[in-house]
Amino acid sequence: MNEPLAIATLAVLGITTYVSHRAFHNRGMLDAFIFSPAHIIRNKDYHRLITSGLIHADWPHLLFNMFSLYSFGSAIEFAFAPHVFLLIYTSSILGGNLLSLYLHRHHDYRALGASGGVCGVIFAAIFLLPGGGVMIFPVPFVLPSWLFAILFVLVSFFGMRKQSGRIGHDAHLGGALCGLAVATMIRPGIIAQSPLLYLAVVGITGTLILYSYK
Repeated sequence: MNEPLAIATLAVLGITTYVSHRAFHNRGMLDAFIFSPAHIIRNKDYHRLITSGLIHADWPHLLFNMFSLYSFGSAIEFAFAPHVFLLIYTSSILGGNLLSLYLHRHHDYRALGASGGVCGVIFAAIFLLPGGGVMIFPVPFVLPSWLFAILFVLVSFFGMRKQSGRIGHDAHLGGALCGLAVATMIRPGIIAQSPLLYLAVVGITGTLILYSYK
């Protein structure tokens, strides 16, 4: 029996992998696509708010993001519809990068990666498809979704504070909130379904963003 394919999710994976692979060997392409507040604000290179999600730092960065995206994105696509997955993903990339643009509007800052979009999809899936778990190598057991949600925002925050590499860790926080916001518009009942978890995720993420701003 043939299993259905998550066409939209696979299309995003294919396009992102192709563009990232080309950018690995084409510095001009990488420089034209990378997230850069100076170029966005001064030169009005608004495309960078989206194209920065199509490029990655290296193969491990790309493969981890694409594995995570397929794991959660395909579940959303199967349970709802391709356009729901695409709405959550693109909104999360844009929202995460807009947060980065605001936080780094006066900084010489560059970042890349689809992490904001991936995080939005993960957080949306946690609430839209409750009861699941997440396996994170090398942890030898499945983490409950609620624990993963809390740990994820904390790890993203500390990664942001260290400013490790060119990976936009602050976009993780913005992307997570945007993904959750879209999920809430699609199914408002998720708030009543898990009110404490919902408030914890929103409260912790929002607090970390405000702290970062200060």
